[in-house]
Amino acid sequence: MRITELLTKDTIILQLQSQTKADVIEELVSKLDEAGKLNNKTGFKEAILAREAQSTTGIGEGIAIPHGKSAAVTTPAIAFGRSKEGLDYEALDGQPSHLFFMIAASEGANQTHLETLSRLSSFLMDSTFRSNIENAETEEEIMTIIDAKEKEELGEEEPENEAVELAQDAPGTPGKVLAITACPTGIAHTFMAADKLKQTAAEMNVPIKVQTNGAGGIKNRLTDEDIREASAIIVAADVNVDLSPFEGKHVLQVPVGRALKIPRELIEKAVAQDAPVHHNNGRSSEAAAEGGQKQEQRSGFYKHIMNGVSNMLPFVVGGGILIALGILFGELFPGSAFAEMLSEIGSSQAFFLIVPVLSGFIASSIADKPGFAPGAIGGLIAVTYGHGDATSSGFLGGLIAGFLAGYVTLGIKKALSGLPAVLEGLKTILFFPVLSIFITGMIMLLINPSLTQVYVGLSNFLENLGGANLVLVGIVLGAMMAIDMGGPINKAAYTFGIAMLDAGNLEFMAAVMAGGMVPPIGLAIATSIFRNKFTKQERETGKTAYVLGAFFISEGVIPFAAADPLRVIPATAIGAAVAGGLSAFFEIGLNAPHGGIIAASLVDGNPLLYFLSIIIGAFVTAIIVGLLKKDLRKV
Repeated sequence: MRITELLTKDTIILQLQSQTKADVIEELVSKLDEAGKLNNKTGFKEAILAREAQSTTGIGEGIAIPHGKSAAVTTPAIAFGRSKEGLDYEALDGQPSHLFFMIAASEGANQTHLETLSRLSSFLMDSTFRSNIENAETEEEIMTIIDAKEKEELGEEEPENEAVELAQDAPGTPGKVLAITACPTGIAHTFMAADKLKQTAAEMNVPIKVQTNGAGGIKNRLTDEDIREASAIIVAADVNVDLSPFEGKHVLQVPVGRALKIPRELIEKAVAQDAPVHHNNGRSSEAAAEGGQKQEQRSGFYKHIMNGVSNMLPFVVGGGILIALGILFGELFPGSAFAEMLSEIGSSQAFFLIVPVLSGFIASSIADKPGFAPGAIGGLIAVTYGHGDATSSGFLGGLIAGFLAGYVTLGIKKALSGLPAVLEGLKTILFFPVLSIFITGMIMLLINPSLTQVYVGLSNFLENLGGANLVLVGIVLGAMMAIDMGGPINKAAYTFGIAMLDAGNLEFMAAVMAGGMVPPIGLAIATSIFRNKFTKQERETGKTAYVLGAFFISEGVIPFAAADPLRVIPATAIGAAVAGGLSAFFEIGLNAPHGGIIAASLVDGNPLLYFLSIIIGAFVTAIIVGLLKKDLRKV
């Protein structure tokens, strides 16, 4: 596919009207929308802004390439805008940006589309090409320039997946440098950084091979022979990259943007081996990254827990909905074998695994891959080996098992760091798993009966809450579900609800789900009642929010919260708190952790009162938003 099939006359703006970064994004997104390339303008803009929040796409040298991959894109496309005066786009080199290419990739973009988009990123590294684009006077001329460049490049038949070395080994030539580039979307920065490193290496007469971890997969994969010959490896990435093949090698880790801004400095450091030596049995020999700054390490109590929770959620969501469907089919068709099968998959299997998965990923966050097995086994002991009739310490035991396994594994890594090199290969496949599983397992077998007693005692205390105390907990849980719409506070409340559901306390999960359903439904109602206070696009988004809210997807309110957080967030938190409190007041219980309207109709208690709680909370949110927002006709 040619670039000119993605960049067309109706997606080109010869002179942008924008004066700010936000205006540029809005103008280019609107151009794509007008050209029929998007099915949800707001959704695609959110994808662009989410990418910008990770790091600026103003790459320097007068270029910015905002990009996003989203289901909001109907047809992969490129929008181009030019500002001859230039504007501040927070570029890496601090200079004004003049050329703006907005790349829109659909969720299902195929390999051909992705390679075409990446090709454009590479062309922009050519100063002559940029100059021609800057001086073009018509849309047709821009298209001609791009087409000519593409024909020129495609005429050079470079074997796919073959190493591209811009300088050959020669007597006196510095050692070979390897590099890996990767950005969150794998579309633009990945390939631009790779080209910048290769061009700079050619100027310096340094042999280089660059592996790109792009959206279409890995290209130019580094081989064992490459790694043996390399003097150092540059990892320019904003996402996780597997460093295990680089044992004993100098590895320089930097954000992908640094490869665009200071490629010569990075290559010089690689040639001089001015970088930490990587060891798989721990961290690098130096805890410093590029520029003398410490590399961000995976650490911190909260971050480890969130790693466990995020990997646990697919089991909860999938299993929870299957549990709800199983209950529904059981009500409609008593004795149904299909209902029993749904329940078996959801409850006995998927739900049974959530604590071991939680523990395993907490441990792997602390100690990398060697921590996963002891963590998962520790979590399994937490849910199967208890005290008396109680056989589970639930989430409490799972959390302790995860941290225990992680730090036990780190201790074993440190203890074995002095083994002879001949035994190095046995560490990860023999010593680490055997010792870490043994120690973690033995400790969990010894302490889990006591943890089970504590967990059961806590569960009984919460179960015996009644009246005002239970309502207060419902209010707090409901508000937490709405404060950050799928963020850490929301996840903390949801995890607590799941833990109590696992312990047999159904009221807390009911309050959590009510609080999570209210924000998108409340904003949807507001767009219907207070139409003059929302744009046409927001009213369209409101229709989608009804559906998202009905199925317990709190993130449906994010477009509204992002546009007007000071009004929307307090309104959603108050409405969700009302719903959570009413759910607790009516003593509603819920035995499925997900499913929204499906699960809500199967509550332990009066389902009409539960629906009433959610509806009241949603209208509270809608009314507060309506009172706070300004009438657009008067603005």
